[in-house]
Amino acid sequence: MLGSGFGTAAVRRIEQFTVVAIAMLMVQAALVQTAIGQAPGNPLHLAILGQLQNDSRLGKVASFYEQRGYAPIWLNENGLTEQAHLTLAAFADANSHALNPENYDPLGFARRSETAATIEDWASLETDLSRQFVRYATHLSSGRVQPNEVDKALNIFPHVPDPDDLLAAVTDSADFSTFLEALSPNTPNYARLQRRLAQYREKAANGGFTPIPEGDALKPGMEDIRVPLLRQRMTEEDYLQVTDHSGGAYDGALVEAVKTFQEYHGLAVDGVIGANTLAEINVPIEQRLIQMELNMERRRWMPDYLGHTYIFVNLADQNLKFVKNGKTWHTTRVVVGKPYYATPVFSDEMTYVEINPYWNVPYSIATKEYLPKLHKNANILAKDNIRVFNGESEVAPTQIAWNSYSSGNFPFKLRQDPGDGNALGRIKFMFPNRFNIYIHDTPSKGLFDRVQRDFSHGCIRVSDPFALGEVLLADEGYDRARLEQIRDSGERQVVTLKEPVPVHLTYLTAWMNKDGSTHFRRDIYDRDEVLLKALARAMTDNL
Repeated sequence: MLGSGFGTAAVRRIEQFTVVAIAMLMVQAALVQTAIGQAPGNPLHLAILGQLQNDSRLGKVASFYEQRGYAPIWLNENGLTEQAHLTLAAFADANSHALNPENYDPLGFARRSETAATIEDWASLETDLSRQFVRYATHLSSGRVQPNEVDKALNIFPHVPDPDDLLAAVTDSADFSTFLEALSPNTPNYARLQRRLAQYREKAANGGFTPIPEGDALKPGMEDIRVPLLRQRMTEEDYLQVTDHSGGAYDGALVEAVKTFQEYHGLAVDGVIGANTLAEINVPIEQRLIQMELNMERRRWMPDYLGHTYIFVNLADQNLKFVKNGKTWHTTRVVVGKPYYATPVFSDEMTYVEINPYWNVPYSIATKEYLPKLHKNANILAKDNIRVFNGESEVAPTQIAWNSYSSGNFPFKLRQDPGDGNALGRIKFMFPNRFNIYIHDTPSKGLFDRVQRDFSHGCIRVSDPFALGEVLLADEGYDRARLEQIRDSGERQVVTLKEPVPVHLTYLTAWMNKDGSTHFRRDIYDRDEVLLKALARAMTDNL
């Protein structure tokens, strides 16, 4: 596919491997039998040592072989081991995980095993198979690229498996087949997206999706010559059941199918096919395949276990979930950073909640937004209930020669008092981190009605924050009524959590829910494009 660089012809070649190559591999048993002995210093061991010394790409596996006296793990007196056969079959099936099988060369290994004629040939096959196995296992378990090296806004660092541990599993695993299956993320989210990717690939092979011509906005009840094409399009992507209904009226089940499509694509759910909905309908299926492949890579970056209780924010979706014991207890809309102030991806732990908070104005906002206004009017802060501090001492704004200061020598701190106009609203949820990002209320409630909600300076504004506070602080003895009573008192109060709650800020543009619904979102920060280019470069790596 476009995302993996793995085309239809290559798929057929790999399929041939699964039915022909296993038998082909068995013919080498007699050739390899004389090369493998049990005595220390036998010729094959020495040949493996020579391969390790002469090929710089084998550095990650050299220590493992040194520890075992350079004895092979993929070969025995009968030829290729069962583990080798299972590994080559896994390479051949890499496409099901949105990886390119040709990157791991299963057919090449099959051919080499058939034609190997010398000890050096077998030693080369042994060490190359170890190198490709470590490469494949690393790609499958933690991703083809390291997120923070691709984009500095991705502050997640997946656990990369140790090559020695991977290679030891070849001989030590009680069930190596199960070990291979466990390399990929062991999560329902990954499995669902993998399943949907296979279904979309089948749809693509059968012709993909019918495009809908441009035209005026199509509203429920209207007649339009495009309606039969629209009906076909909604049927192709399983939003509409095949029926005998015909004609040019846009109504009934077809309108409901379009509304479902809009919901699953993060659009306004009104049944009207305007420019935005038409553009999403006409995204080629090849692009959807790429989206799913990219998001399978993102899933590989994430740990299998997110916590028994956690907060999950998908920045591309602009929604927050509170999850406890595997069940979603609360879902709400959020506002995230505008592209210039894109909210970073990272995980941390929420430790306290502050009701009626102060807003300590970030230095960048103080100097870039407030200071130019203060140059013109020293009283501008009063209307926003913002006070000025120099160290711990409060300073009257009218006593400061503001024109003497710029972003390079600004010594003051601006702090907004609690109240209805506070930029953080009446409650904030703190997970202290080096990005100074947190979740908070906002006085700008109207923004939550927008379909696209990227308006902040990076922090996450949450709709109905006291509903979130109620589910989060239930175990602390706070219900909504108690939280609102504190809010109405106007007094600042901090509630410390008995146990920190993990917060995961993620960026997913494609996923499949438990109910089978498949969702796609706009790439608001252009991170799909960046990742796609990085994966293209990584296809030639020498891990």
